[in-house]
Amino acid sequence: MTDLSQQLLLVLARDGTVTSHQFASTLGQDHQRVVGAIKSLQSLGNVSSYACVRGCGGKADNREIMGVHGRRQCPSQPGFPRGRLFSSLGKEGLLLADIKANMPNSNFALGAAMRNKWVMKDGEKVIPAVSDIKDEVQLHLQAVTRGDADTLPEKVKADYKKRKLIKEIEKTVFDVSKGSEFTTSVVKQEAELTKEMIESGQWKNANFKPYNFKSKGRVELRSGHLHPLMQLRAEFRQIFLEMGFTEMPTNNYVESAFWNFDALFQPQQHPARDAQDTFYVADPETCLEVPEDYLERVRKTHTEGGYGSIGYQYPWSRAEADKNLLRTHTTAVSARMLHKLAQDGFKPAKYFSIDRVYRNETLDATHLAEFHQVEGVVADHDFSLKNLMGVIGNFFKKIGMTDIRFKPTYNPYTEPSMEIYSYHKGLKKWVEIGNSGLFRPEMLRPMGLPESVKVCGYGLSLERPAMIMYGINSIRELVGPRVKMELILDNPVCTIDK
Repeated sequence: MTDLSQQLLLVLARDGTVTSHQFASTLGQDHQRVVGAIKSLQSLGNVSSYACVRGCGGKADNREIMGVHGRRQCPSQPGFPRGRLFSSLGKEGLLLADIKANMPNSNFALGAAMRNKWVMKDGEKVIPAVSDIKDEVQLHLQAVTRGDADTLPEKVKADYKKRKLIKEIEKTVFDVSKGSEFTTSVVKQEAELTKEMIESGQWKNANFKPYNFKSKGRVELRSGHLHPLMQLRAEFRQIFLEMGFTEMPTNNYVESAFWNFDALFQPQQHPARDAQDTFYVADPETCLEVPEDYLERVRKTHTEGGYGSIGYQYPWSRAEADKNLLRTHTTAVSARMLHKLAQDGFKPAKYFSIDRVYRNETLDATHLAEFHQVEGVVADHDFSLKNLMGVIGNFFKKIGMTDIRFKPTYNPYTEPSMEIYSYHKGLKKWVEIGNSGLFRPEMLRPMGLPESVKVCGYGLSLERPAMIMYGINSIRELVGPRVKMELILDNPVCTIDK
């Protein structure tokens, strides 16, 4: 413990209370050093303190908190220029010409000294008029420096403030009293756990100083940072939840061709199912099980048709449907959820998912082999294409993308189908960011959904909207080794102090 802390405890033991300003003035100590000692004792429970801002005429222990103005000094003798002039005269005095030549501010000093009747002119000389002087201004400023500004008359203080000799200082003063664990004898707190403490066992009886987690320290600690994709993913997820969607489980990265293609009424000869477009899994090569009754209805729809369709009229292969692959879209997850919705008894539902998908594509400025797909699915009675466009438009409006276009397209499992485009200012062209449509009856009816139920779905990548929102021209600057750290450091994680 410092001597200052010990002295403070002794004063409290004697008087019960004291202000930090009063204690600092009595000992002639810097106020901030006293505050440091108070804080240290307060952390131990020895003292309690109440802080109040004093200044602008405020009082602290009946003292006005004032200080000598920054551009003034309060020196010891010989004091101000007039005092230095008097001291330099001696008994015989000095020639006026010598005073003006050797003394800065001589005219000011001479005028002030003559007004106070300390000196007088005697021909070409300036001689002392009194044997000794009392420089009241100097004494007053020394009193202010000691913290005794309350001894000055109010008119004098007002005059000094007007002349900018003194100024009022706003200062936080602490009223200090005994704490719940007050004692004049305090055990030293250890600031760190050392190797020697551990080896000797001294740490068991040591009194450690508690951590101050609110202190900023010399180096500002950084929180974690989110990659722009993760930031955008969190924003998309929040938007879906605000729109009343339920998140789907997306942990099936390895999926069977049945759920990924066949359940969506996508023919087994479709080019998307070629090895040039899809990553097939070598081990295990096939899936474990598929609902047999549902599989049979899907097979029949492919080969013979139904529900107003003639199907594809081809020999459907069970072996092809059992192949394992890295899912090419999260619509496979949607198919599983819709099948479960039908089996549990249909109720209108809205689902969404945001997760990774995989396609065997050539890498370029806008394509990756592994990317994120955002998918939304709405199942309700008599849902229309107009309703779908409204849902999509509302979704993108919430993320600040208002330049949206729809273009008719073909999908094996949706009819009608639409591609979604947004304008990229950097590339100066419309970029496809997603696909959408109403699921075909050939996909929905084998699941067991009622005929009146319509299901719309829309999917988009996470990367392309991120490129548009962050003004990135190449996807390789968003994902991979070419990502700039500044892009990530601009997305700090928000922390909350409890």
